[in-house]
Amino acid sequence: MTGEKKICWIFGGAPVSSSYNVNPPSGAYLIAADSGYSLMKRFGLKPNVLVGDFDSLIEDIPTDCEIINAPAEKDDTDTMLAVKIAMSRGYNDIMIAGSLEGRLDHTIANIQTLAYIVDNGGRGKLVGEKDTAEILGAGEYGFSQNDNVYFSIFSFGEDTAVTTKGTKYDLNCYRLTNRFPLGVSNEIISSECTLKIEKGKVLVIFSKK
Repeated sequence: MTGEKKICWIFGGAPVSSSYNVNPPSGAYLIAADSGYSLMKRFGLKPNVLVGDFDSLIEDIPTDCEIINAPAEKDDTDTMLAVKIAMSRGYNDIMIAGSLEGRLDHTIANIQTLAYIVDNGGRGKLVGEKDTAEILGAGEYGFSQNDNVYFSIFSFGEDTAVTTKGTKYDLNCYRLTNRFPLGVSNEIISSECTLKIEKGKVLVIFSKK
């Protein structure tokens, strides 16, 4: 449909015990990254594409979707491969489920993947059971009030200049650095919250209380 927002959901292999936050809209493009296929099956979803080296997939490889095999020894993670496929096919709004609850090194790799998405003109979000995370570049962004979550922002780079309005602890053109976690555990207290990033990138995390 003309003008319809193109969104892609990628499913990774981190353990997820419930469907909280996992709600791809009808028509979303679905990519399973290796063992993320098992997670998709649990939610009754069928991938458009399954990609990976299949070193961790315990399911039989399906025959009713596109399969992209990758070598075991490669620079890209399976999630990064999925992101590159999505963006090459015109999907710049990317949600990544099964990306926060697993190994710490994988989680950090997924956060860095968010930076890749931003640097290439897209917007991505990691979706977990208790948290969501996204990296935002320079610009102004709006968020809705939610009394059930904490709102945390961290500099993703040497330093950033940020202004927040509508939070419990507002900042005014404040220089956040990646050496001190000043932005942790804030709260949105207004019906509308704005985050203005003057320069740099900011990692935004919403965590359930």
